[in-house]
Amino acid sequence: MGESGHAELRRLAVEVATAAGELISAGRPDRVEVAATKSSPTDVVTAMDTASEQLLRQRLRAARPHDGLLGEEEGYEAGSNGITWVVDPIDGTVNYLYGLRSYAVSVAVVSHDPAGDPDPATWTVLAAAVVDPSAGETWSAHAGGGATLTDARGTHALHAGAGPELGHALLATGFGYDAQRRAEQAAVVARLLPQVRDLRRIGTASLDLCAVAAGRVDAYYELGLNAWDFAGGWLVAQEAGAVVTDFAGGPAGSHGLIAAGTALHPVLRETLGLG
Repeated sequence: MGESGHAELRRLAVEVATAAGELISAGRPDRVEVAATKSSPTDVVTAMDTASEQLLRQRLRAARPHDGLLGEEEGYEAGSNGITWVVDPIDGTVNYLYGLRSYAVSVAVVSHDPAGDPDPATWTVLAAAVVDPSAGETWSAHAGGGATLTDARGTHALHAGAGPELGHALLATGFGYDAQRRAEQAAVVARLLPQVRDLRRIGTASLDLCAVAAGRVDAYYELGLNAWDFAGGWLVAQEAGAVVTDFAGGPAGSHGLIAAGTALHPVLRETLGLG
């Protein structure tokens, strides 16, 4: 599949993510009812989360019936061609629950060995879209085609800078839901915070990665992300020129994620010392 094919996948990703974004934005009541809990009492899933994923799956099945689907709520449904859509129906569910305007729909499409499951360590992300309905912003990218932000002012190409010195860097991070992991992450923050300009925690991994692409933060790091948390934002950040790896410098995935400009990335990775 060439770049024109990747661009078509990008258009589809934007289309379905926009539809899901409209659904969750229009359908959010003043008080969101919690339908179930996930891994701990602080990790919630709403009925709208499920409805959003169902919409994404229905639209993608109709447009691409031979592709696989991997989603946060309904898991993995294998396809027949080594192409899988990786969707997060509401990234930032807790923000959504509380009415905080930092949540998004993330849709990415990856190629992988048809004989196996999609694995961030070996897959290739072909196209992606991250839609922030509260801000009216759509971030998208395709392999070799660059990354853009579309908002009320139009569509703008994204170019991540090399990054400042560590002491002048504004970082973003996130925390897991497991209590022990939170304690470990807090220890990292306590060690890192005196060495940087400041730190932000908005609770939406896809938007943190897009923020790196746009230069709204200088870097983002986190441990314990799922594939659907970062697949879309990863491509936006990379196509904008950021370096995105795990803590050891390999493919981003289960062993953490660091996204930063070309000069800042190795310094931050060494400072974190988590590889």
